[in-house]
Amino acid sequence: MKAKHWFVRSFIYVLIAGLAQAQTLTLPADQRPDWLARDGIVMAGSWEPLGFRVRRDGSDGYTPTPAQREAYAREHSPEMIARLKELGANFVMIHCYKGAGLEAERESMRDAVRFAKLCHEAHLRVGVYNYSGAFIWERFFKEVPESRDWVLLDQEGQPRPYGRSTYRYYWNRNHPDAVAFYRKIVRFAVEDIAADLLHFDNYQESAGFDAQSVKDFQRYLRDTFPASRLEQAGIDIDSARPPKKEDPPSLLKYAWQDFRCRYLARSYFDMSRYARSLRKDILVECNPGGAGRYIRAPVDHARLLPGGEAFWNEGYASGWKENKLISRIRSYKTARLFENMAFSYITTPVDAAESMAFNHPDCLGCICWFEYANIVNYPGRKDPMSPALESCIRFYRARHDLLRGAEVVADAAVLRSFASQTFAEPKYHETTAAVEDELIAQCTPFQIIYDQHLSDLKRWPVLILAGCVALSDQQVDQIASYVREGGKLCVVGPVATHDEWLQPRDEPALSDLPADDVARVNKAWEVVPALSKLLGDKSSARIEGPEWLCAEFTSQQDRRLVHLVNYRADRSARDVRVSLRLPAGKRVSAVTLADPQRDADADIAFDQQDSTVTFTVPAVDVYTIAVVSLR
Repeated sequence: MKAKHWFVRSFIYVLIAGLAQAQTLTLPADQRPDWLARDGIVMAGSWEPLGFRVRRDGSDGYTPTPAQREAYAREHSPEMIARLKELGANFVMIHCYKGAGLEAERESMRDAVRFAKLCHEAHLRVGVYNYSGAFIWERFFKEVPESRDWVLLDQEGQPRPYGRSTYRYYWNRNHPDAVAFYRKIVRFAVEDIAADLLHFDNYQESAGFDAQSVKDFQRYLRDTFPASRLEQAGIDIDSARPPKKEDPPSLLKYAWQDFRCRYLARSYFDMSRYARSLRKDILVECNPGGAGRYIRAPVDHARLLPGGEAFWNEGYASGWKENKLISRIRSYKTARLFENMAFSYITTPVDAAESMAFNHPDCLGCICWFEYANIVNYPGRKDPMSPALESCIRFYRARHDLLRGAEVVADAAVLRSFASQTFAEPKYHETTAAVEDELIAQCTPFQIIYDQHLSDLKRWPVLILAGCVALSDQQVDQIASYVREGGKLCVVGPVATHDEWLQPRDEPALSDLPADDVARVNKAWEVVPALSKLLGDKSSARIEGPEWLCAEFTSQQDRRLVHLVNYRADRSARDVRVSLRLPAGKRVSAVTLADPQRDADADIAFDQQDSTVTFTVPAVDVYTIAVVSLR
């Protein structure tokens, strides 16, 4: 095996450096505030401070008009709170600090304290927009001149602007002086506002070409690789600089991608730890965007999410569009795996159904935006909140017992290998995504997992390696041990042909595993039949329904629940056939259908043969839960 001598030291460093991060900061269920599991989060949001809105909406300055001040006052009134409660919201996300400076935002921050107090008095929980990944340099540089040194620079040495908003620059979240400054904001939010949750925005930008990033990257190289390996790759630490986008693939480029992911997660963990030093049960959340079709460095949800309890997916509505499924299922599965909630905009009944089926039970999502006291369904839009959401919100709150404490049932785990998805050719991460698509389409009980979950594979009967060409020696050993101990393996395409730094192996690993325990296929559509063969009669569930129907499977004490979501607004899913495997020795006492659009649950006929129960759901208009009660 090539260059094996330097992997030992590299792995030891990675193990040591990863310990702090591997020690998750995500609060266990019994350490979270009682209200969270009891009530869940039905959010209403408006978190932009007034001065920022003025600049955002086209002004050259930050001074609001009298009309804007009047509307802003209505937004922060008891009457507004009453309206939000009538809509079913029990949580509001409000402004705290945007990035213009403590003096520049002093008035707005005082407003946040007053409004949070009103919300708490009305029994609404409060989250706050605690900071952005980009500061408003037009004002901030005047107040904190030294902050010019905190700016992230691009490969041309220029500040990285926030898209077209050139009055905002991204800043280095790990610059020591910046960290010290932003801790003041965290303390203000925890102690003065008494926030229930802290929202850290724009976790998509990491290290850049600024002096602090370069220094920290050089330290990373020194600590990660032996000098001989760096010399072999032509890397001199003292003169090393981040690679440019157009540079060819190299060890330096792979290291830079890994470093940027670590760097971003380090910031989140540091802020989360500091917040918890002020109040142990404060909830923490960041916005890296949703878990998409593959890992996009520097955003690695597997490293970020153990730092808190929630993250944002600000994507548009789910549904069936142009004969294709549009969903947030990947984000919700990732959230649930890490005991996180995914915050999404809930604009349609399908959005609400999908969240109840796949998301963490403690969160429905954000049902409306109330900026300037105008209630709309999404930030920046004029569309009103849909009346059709009323039944979904009422169902989530009244029937929370169907969601609370439920565990996901999954027959298979699909590995998202970081090295394979970020270092290797795109065709490999596309293979992983295609398999995920197929499993979703076939209503197969599965979970998405990441590298750290290879140490606990016994949770899943089958491990799917699709496009996983870059695996470390340790990962290979973990997978081999899993198979030796009774696990099954489904391999799609080549596997373990390279190590974790994309160095080719002399021979692919995992080629000597027992043939009876391994299914090797080449196409995504071949995976479901392969799973059926590997599992035999131990498949947890089978669904026969139209292609626009998706399903999730959960378990509670003495209950199994099948969540059915119809993504087509114009057509019901009819005569959905469900086959469910039961725990040994259990008998079914009833199968009941719960539906937000129906006032009462309905019992339906079922047939149990040995440990399998079958039944037919007559129609799924949007969302139906089949509740299988056991005795």
